[in-house]
Amino acid sequence: MNAAPTAITDPSLFRGYFPSLTEHVHLASCSQGAPSRQLGDALAEYQRTLEVHGSAWEIWMQQVEQARRGFARLIGAEPDEVAVLSNASEGAFQAASTRSYTDRPRIITTDMEFPSIAHVWLAQRPRGAEVVHIGQTDGRVRTEDYLDAIDERAELVSVPLVSYRNGLVLPTREVIARAKQQGATTFVDAYQAAGVHHIDVKELGCDFLVAGALKYVLGIPGIAFLYARRGVRDAVAPQLTGWFGRDNPYEFDPRSIDHPARASRYESGTPSIPSAYGANAGLELVNRLDAPTVHEHIRRLTQALQDRLLAAGERLWSPTDPAARGPQVALSEDDPNKLAAWLAERRIATSPRGTILRMSFHFYNDESDVDAVAAAITDYRRSGS
Repeated sequence: MNAAPTAITDPSLFRGYFPSLTEHVHLASCSQGAPSRQLGDALAEYQRTLEVHGSAWEIWMQQVEQARRGFARLIGAEPDEVAVLSNASEGAFQAASTRSYTDRPRIITTDMEFPSIAHVWLAQRPRGAEVVHIGQTDGRVRTEDYLDAIDERAELVSVPLVSYRNGLVLPTREVIARAKQQGATTFVDAYQAAGVHHIDVKELGCDFLVAGALKYVLGIPGIAFLYARRGVRDAVAPQLTGWFGRDNPYEFDPRSIDHPARASRYESGTPSIPSAYGANAGLELVNRLDAPTVHEHIRRLTQALQDRLLAAGERLWSPTDPAARGPQVALSEDDPNKLAAWLAERRIATSPRGTILRMSFHFYNDESDVDAVAAAITDYRRSGS
């Protein structure tokens, strides 16, 4: 029996797995995680299977199943509760399109929701859904506004674990508890949390949770995972389907269709095999991390950058309260794309969105990254750029 991989509790050791960090400052994990040596090796191994085997489907499917198990471990689920999909929007569609909006027409969401998820909710309106948005004020969402909106008319309640916009940690547990009281189905977007926040779906009590591999999970685009609580029922059978959504995909029967009780009923066509290799490289790393240690490390770094920027007179749109702040610091900026390009020329990767420059942290970041970006932003102001 193989021994469990050694836990990683030293951020400097973790940083050593990312060769590019010797020359670059990576503060864009909210968009794409830094490339690890393990990721490069995994993609090279996929290339090797093409060269050696040509068509290595048995090996490739093992990678897909490994990714399913790795994500299940990351969120405290069972593998049969995880569907392997292409992206988070697909996961949202599978959750929304299998609900009925006849007796309970409302979908509750928030302006802090990622548009690709929010657009799926809006697309349910021709089916009778009424979408209710919980507004934000200065990048914050009031818990009571969320709770007050959830009543017997709510069919689906969506709440991000952490908002992509500014790293706001939303009142997920309170919202889920209220939705359960009212008999509503719950959906959690954990894309901006998985890999750096402790997630236990059994503790959360949600019905659905989605995340993918390319951000803090340290993989590449093309693969996402939908957790569907065992026992959650569909009012409408999945319409987006395919041969991987069958009880036995290898029957190859074009005249019949079934939907297994497990989460794989939400799968459709062939998954992205290179992305599965990339996901496994990332999952093997993040599953070795100690969640409380990661949380405290990132809290210190975000606090340090926040303090530096506020002392310099900068305007922030991210929460100043550590309890409400996720793994990013959001800088208000008239032209964040211009600032991001200026920083990129100095080998500092950030992520602009709208009027915000997002600077996000992982366990591989350290104080030198805080110093570098704070000093660079000061130089940018002085240069008159």
